[in-house]
Amino acid sequence: TAVPSVAVGSAFVYETVLTAFLMFVIIAVATDTRAVGAAAAIAIGATVGLDALFGGAVTGASMNPARSFGPALVSGTWTDFWIYLAGPVLGAALGAFAYQLIRGEHPRPPTLDSR
Repeated sequence: TAVPSVAVGSAFVYETVLTAFLMFVIIAVATDTRAVGAAAAIAIGATVGLDALFGGAVTGASMNPARSFGPALVSGTWTDFWIYLAGPVLGAALGAFAYQLIRGEHPRPPTLDSR
């Protein structure tokens, strides 16, 4: 089960940032026509690997609430579990928002004048 080895605030930031990077890469390869097949898989796999390398010893690098829920349920260890729910949810939203900012495509709301 994932239990952070740092303070709660630091663990929350770690999980948020790790998930933001992962979501950014997933959206990038899912929406960019240049990243297809093996290139997309390598990009996502490399991101998960780097996230685990940098965050594994600190928080367990969950990046997914379901990945933390199963072990916590089986072991009965719910210590600071909220980090593994709130961090990835916020991180995914931030990663998606960052990609939209960088990509520069902002959908325009429909207007009444467009006929």
